[in-house]
Amino acid sequence: MLNETLLDIYANSFRDNWSLQALTDYTTGESVTYGEFSRNIARLHLLFRESGVKQGDKIALMGKNTSSWVTVFMATITYGAVIVPVLQDFNPQDAQHIINHSDAAMLFISNHLWETFEIEKMPKLQAILSLDNGNILAENSANGEKVTPILKNLSRKFRSVYKKGFTQNDVCYPSLPPQSLAVINYTSGTTGFSKGVMLSLNNLCGNVVYGIQSKLHYPGSRCLSFLPLAHAYGCAFDMLVPLAVGTHITLFGKIPSPKLLLKAMSEIKPNLVICVPLILEKVYKKQILPMITKKAMRWVLAIPLLDKAIYVKIRRKLIEAFGGEFEEVIVGGAPLNHEVEDFLHRIKFPFTVGYGMTECAPLISHTPWRQFHCMSSGRTLPGIMQSKILSDDPENVPGEICVKGENVMQGYYKNISATEAVLDADGWLHTGDMGTRSADGTIYIKGRYKTMILSSNGQNIYPEEIEAKLNNMPFVAESLVVERNNRLVALVYPDYESMDANGVSTAQLPETMEQIRIELNRLVAPYEKIDKIQLIANEFEKTPKRSIKRYLYNA
Repeated sequence: MLNETLLDIYANSFRDNWSLQALTDYTTGESVTYGEFSRNIARLHLLFRESGVKQGDKIALMGKNTSSWVTVFMATITYGAVIVPVLQDFNPQDAQHIINHSDAAMLFISNHLWETFEIEKMPKLQAILSLDNGNILAENSANGEKVTPILKNLSRKFRSVYKKGFTQNDVCYPSLPPQSLAVINYTSGTTGFSKGVMLSLNNLCGNVVYGIQSKLHYPGSRCLSFLPLAHAYGCAFDMLVPLAVGTHITLFGKIPSPKLLLKAMSEIKPNLVICVPLILEKVYKKQILPMITKKAMRWVLAIPLLDKAIYVKIRRKLIEAFGGEFEEVIVGGAPLNHEVEDFLHRIKFPFTVGYGMTECAPLISHTPWRQFHCMSSGRTLPGIMQSKILSDDPENVPGEICVKGENVMQGYYKNISATEAVLDADGWLHTGDMGTRSADGTIYIKGRYKTMILSSNGQNIYPEEIEAKLNNMPFVAESLVVERNNRLVALVYPDYESMDANGVSTAQLPETMEQIRIELNRLVAPYEKIDKIQLIANEFEKTPKRSIKRYLYNA
């Protein structure tokens, strides 16, 4: 068990950083200090108390990244209730199912999302409040006293309670057992419907303590939050850790296209960048790759010393593109394309790759970029997590990655069978990922256990490794490698934008893809060779986390 409690960490941070900027909404420019943020949390605590919300009650939250979203999240866990963040990309039917399954009594939601909901399909909800303006959107009168009269009297009660002024000394949160349930985080999943991951205060604290110790954020540092805060990765390192140390968080609140993100980074100049591989991969494919594959540039890069000078320039421009003042870029959420990773490593770009999952709130491994081993997923968090590989030779022969420690979830909400399938009697979480592990705890991921293909000669084939090479080929937007009749088939969605730019017509696609298949087969092992490329008409269906729903394409 950790020495510090999560709620004490936040109480101390809010008091110590009272006058510092806490949250800014990028689109409006509106900001609050840590003192104002604490006052807003206190207002919600009063609302909860007057509305009959008890410790342990569930409060659902659905909307884009805004200061009001952060306030509801933090007010809920510091009150002792349980937050149920719902990704705004879930369709209304799935979101309503999650809200019902979680037993949420109250829902905070953006107005435009609420327009697509039907309250009669969520009978357990007592009240639905707007994230945009705090107004009551709907109530279920069958659940007892209505919230409306409570809200009418709330402003008067707040002024009465805090008429002396709300100061640092008034920030005080309940002493709750570290194992108290804090979050039910529904995974987007790629193999079926979401499961509700139960995360305790201690699970969150393990991630926060690691972030504090690693000095990923610090008082007055700048953070640009653009990953969904309803997902564990963005929640931990774009919100929970920054708020624990006094960082100024700017909430992007838009769809994070590379163009818009790079513009925001040039303005905010974040001191740490948390991103998914897609951001770096798009920058590499659209901006860097066309430049370094030109005939003249290939000639220059083949000359010693000249190549280093070119790499220095590329590195400098790339650092400037991300704001120019960050310590490192942490990549997580999915594997980073190996070709992109190799290039970034070659030019000494300050990046590192971490590994985690929602079931660990989310962090399992991370190494600062100066000690990072290329093609790894970082070192198992020292003192917080343990890892092992289910293999007779864990350093060389891949096996399932299992982890244990402070960050491991309590289980899946109301799903004992799913919990028992991944959490064994000794507390080890079976991740479903395949990989190896060095003696110092550094993890090297090969792929998912469920997607691994066993070849006819007994070789383990990891589709993700083949897809990484294929996705770097010209005119390939995204791909999936599947097994059909004991043969490997690559499903490809073409990059039509690149085709148009290079004068390649759709009539030329079959011949072009056959040349790509031949080139790909030169790069892979004999047992990994692709027999056929099959074009698909539309982009692959994806989860809200932007992972391809593989199970839809395995038939």
